[in-house]
Amino acid sequence: MTAPDSLFTLSFLGTPGWFWLAFAAIVIALLVFDLGVLHREQHEIEMRESLLLYSGYVSVGMAFGAWIWWQLGATKALEFYTGLLVEQSLSMDNVFVMAVILGFFDIPRRYQHRVLFWGILGVVLLRALMIGLGTALVQRFDWVLYLFGAFLLLTGVKMLFSHEERRPDLSRNPLLRLLRRYLRVTDELHDGRFLVRLPEPGGGRLRLHATPLLLALVLIELADLIFAVDSVPAVFAISQDPFIVYTSNIFAILGLRALYFALAALMHRFIYLKYALALVLIFIGGKIFLHDLVGPVPALMSLSVTLTLLIGGVLLSLFKTRKHAKDRRSR
Repeated sequence: MTAPDSLFTLSFLGTPGWFWLAFAAIVIALLVFDLGVLHREQHEIEMRESLLLYSGYVSVGMAFGAWIWWQLGATKALEFYTGLLVEQSLSMDNVFVMAVILGFFDIPRRYQHRVLFWGILGVVLLRALMIGLGTALVQRFDWVLYLFGAFLLLTGVKMLFSHEERRPDLSRNPLLRLLRRYLRVTDELHDGRFLVRLPEPGGGRLRLHATPLLLALVLIELADLIFAVDSVPAVFAISQDPFIVYTSNIFAILGLRALYFALAALMHRFIYLKYALALVLIFIGGKIFLHDLVGPVPALMSLSVTLTLLIGGVLLSLFKTRKHAKDRRSR
C-alpha cells in the first residue's frame, strides 16, 4: 500500500482519514471562494448579501450532514444537525460582543468582513485544540461527561434567572491594555491592513505598527474562546464523536460570521432567545444524567426539542417586539 493510500484509509480519532480530508477541502474551498472571489474588493456588506452568504454556508452544511447520513447513518447525521443548531444558537451572544468590539475601534463596515474572515482561521485552530483536549478527557475519564452536564445545567439555570444586561467595557480589558503597552499601535486603519510599516518620529527608520483592525481581531478571537467554554461541552453532551463535534462547530461558525451583518442590526429584537438557550442547555445537560435512568435520548428527539425551543424563543421575541420595530421604522 502506498503512502497516499494509507493516508486515506488511516483512522484518525475514530473516523477514516479521508473524511477529515474531505471536510478540510470543503472548508478551504469555501474560504477561498469567499475571500478570493466574492470579497476580493473590500466593500460594505448589506443585509441582502449577508443573508445570501449565510444561506450558501447553511446549504453546504446541510449537504454535509446529508453526506454524513449516507456514510455514517441517521444517528450521526442527526447529532451533526443538533450540534450545528446548538453551536450556532449559543454563539448568538458572540455577535453582540463582536459588534461592540468593532464599534469600539470604529471599524467601518467595509473592513469588518476582513476582520471576521481572518478570525475564522483562529477559530478553526482553537476549536481543534479544545475539542481534541475534550475528546482525550472524555475517553480517558468517563466522569468528565457528567462534569460537562453539571456545568451546562448550572449555566442554563444561571441564564434563566439572570436579568443583568451588561455592555462590555473594552477600555478596561486587560488584554487590550497589554497589547497597547507592548505593541506600537497606529490610530489609522491604513486601508484595512492589520500591520503597517511607519517611520519613526522625525523621519527615522521604518518600524512595524499594529492597526486597530489587528487589535479588534485579537479581542474577537478571545471572545470566541470564552464562548467556546459553553458551546463545546454542549456539543460533547450531544455526541462524543470528535468528527461530529468539530465539523458541526466549524460549519456553525462559518454560517454565523456570514450572518453577522444581518444579525447585528436585529439582536435587540431577540429578547427571549436567552431564555430559550437556557432551556436548551438545561435539556442537554439533563440528558447526560437521564442516560443512566431511562437510557439514551434518541437523536431525533434531541433535535426536535432543541429546534422547538429555539424557534419558540425567536417567534415570541419577534412578536413581543413588533410594536417597537414599527416605531423605529416610522422615525
